[in-house]
Amino acid sequence: MAFALVTLFVSAASPARAAGDGYVRLAHLSPDTPAVDVYLRSATDAIKPQTFRGVAYGAMSAYLRLPAGNYQVAMRKAGAAASTKPVLTTDVDVATGGAYTVAGVGRFADLGLRVLNDDLKLPDPGKAKVRVIQASVKAPVLDVAGQTGSKIADQVQFATTTAYREVNPGKWSVQVVPTGGGKTSVLPCTLGAGSVYSLIVLDDKAGGLKPELHVDAERQGTVPLGGVATGDGGSQSGSRIPMALLLAGLAAILSGGLVIVLRRRLRVV
Repeated sequence: MAFALVTLFVSAASPARAAGDGYVRLAHLSPDTPAVDVYLRSATDAIKPQTFRGVAYGAMSAYLRLPAGNYQVAMRKAGAAASTKPVLTTDVDVATGGAYTVAGVGRFADLGLRVLNDDLKLPDPGKAKVRVIQASVKAPVLDVAGQTGSKIADQVQFATTTAYREVNPGKWSVQVVPTGGGKTSVLPCTLGAGSVYSLIVLDDKAGGLKPELHVDAERQGTVPLGGVATGDGGSQSGSRIPMALLLAGLAAILSGGLVIVLRRRLRVV
């Protein structure tokens, strides 16, 4: 399903973390739910209302830097007027330094908006940190491990998210195995030393599984946070402050009001 994930222009990054800000990203993780328009509004008018149009299953935005406070997230059917009643709404309380993923999860019949707390604290340089977001209804329970048997998560049920787990960095062949039988999906990837990831398991159009590795925070590099990892995980030691907290230039998204189409990165190595 094609989608157009809409976001705002971003200015040059600042080397300092701005006080009083947190981070929010948006995701559509319901396999049988059509594309939606997502609305983000501040309860205190701290930012101009934002609209993300045509967001389809599997889409996850980069993080938006927002002033700490309460925000409302609403989903409407793609193309519906902004005045129509939302299909779903939820609130997210953004704390200073906090990071959150607001995702539509579950089947369409019991669709819900869930606020996930993202732990962007970087692990030690000798470790990587990864969690699993299970968005596959075709494999309602699955196990995730490396090809050598190194476990990442067991018995992960549909529409649930595991805690982050520290693993050894380096080149991985992540195996996603449906519990009780089914085709195993393998994702070759690199887990960078000192970086943080979310592994999202999706249904693909061919009837199998499509695991995607997303960068939550990294010790070094320029991969947009929330984007699909390209394999350049980074291996050198550096600042222990997550990159999400270094992108002070994202303040432009709160005042610019200009909208562009964000091209989704699909390449995973």
